Amino acid sequence: MTARKPGAPMPNTLRALIHSTATHPARQVACPHCRALPGKPCVLRTTGRLLPEPHPKRVSAWAQQTAVCPECQVERTTPCHDHGRPLRYVHDRRTTEAKETAA
Repeated sequence: MTARKPGAPMPNTLRALIHSTATHPARQVACPHCRALPGKPCVLRTTGRLLPEPHPKRVSAWAQQTAVCPECQVERTTPCHDHGRPLRYVHDRRTTEAKETAA
């Protein structure tokens, strides 16, 4: 059995084209997980590989800035809470609301 040679790496120009055509609206804010700047894709901290989708923390930060939460009734920029305890992420309904307003 022979070892298979790995394929050629994707050129950066093609990679940039792929990421620029399919941008997620959460890229409007900086990523609190990998520190990617607004407008730039998220990256893996260990390898530096660009991710096609933003980190969940970035989506949560974007939803918090964009939409009012229909579940806990907090205003924009206010973190979601559960009976007074702040949550690490926003409610799913808030993310859905943010996606609907962005469309």
